[in-house]
Amino acid sequence: MADKRIHAVIFGTVQGVYFRAYAQAEGKKLGLHGWIKNRADGAVESAFEGPAENVDKMLEWLKAGSPGSKVTKVEAKEERIYGETGEYNIRY
Repeated sequence: MADKRIHAVIFGTVQGVYFRAYAQAEGKKLGLHGWIKNRADGAVESAFEGPAENVDKMLEWLKAGSPGSKVTKVEAKEERIYGETGEYNIRY
């Protein structure tokens, strides 16, 4: 299956509830490469790539959210593959 990359912005109650840590664990479990970070406007931003099936699973996970979070909207777009290496990590 081909690789795929998604860039997403997640809105709602997603800061101060360990959303990034849960997302990092899920991204690593799915074997994805990329990052997730808080934004100044209260949203969380992420870009990740890997096998298309796993990228789609991660996007669905982001829409559902982590325990304690309340996702109200996810804006996602497909991007060209960057060829990122390393695990899915939190950026500060």
